[in-house]
Amino acid sequence: MALREEKKRATRTALADAAMTLFAAKGFDRVTVAEVARAANVSVNTAFNYFPTKEDLFFDRQDEVANRLAQAVREREQGESAAAAIRRAFLDRMRRDEPTLGLSPGATAFWRMIDESPALQARLRRLGEQSEAALAEALAEATNTSPEDPTARLAAAALAGLDRALHAEIRRATLMGADPDTVRATVIRAATEGFDAAVAGLADYATRR
Repeated sequence: MALREEKKRATRTALADAAMTLFAAKGFDRVTVAEVARAANVSVNTAFNYFPTKEDLFFDRQDEVANRLAQAVREREQGESAAAAIRRAFLDRMRRDEPTLGLSPGATAFWRMIDESPALQARLRRLGEQSEAALAEALAEATNTSPEDPTARLAAAALAGLDRALHAEIRRATLMGADPDTVRATVIRAATEGFDAAVAGLADYATRR
């Protein structure tokens, strides 16, 4: 079983790597899934089994991205509020240079591909909506409130909106050609100030007791 799972991971990685190489060379909209499959030495059906759409190939870690805010809430420490947990998780990702932040040396090409493709822009917005919805669900669970109570959705909108704004700043600065270290320092400072305000406003909300 372990060997089978390792093979599946290898196939998934090969597809994602081949796709990004082709996207960078030709542009997202001019690459087909069949081309990606050939480059990865797998069948088209296999490619679709791993990635149902071409956008899934581009955002190959989208499940992780969509669930990270909710995960931060579910893994908050004793006495820690939801806002404080999300702040801690974001700053930790920044300091670790977590790949989905888009701060790597090749990130400029990644962001430009998104800017050039309406399909990728739509998927990015959808990821933001999924992330906010997952966070609202986690906050409702954490506060033991009913689905009809709007408080969790409103708190999720505030926290997810701040998170999106910080990622947008990374994207903007990277596309302007700013040095990754400079971007990192600037965003960490902005995140600290922004989340400090959020933590103060939601100090007792969804605190693990």
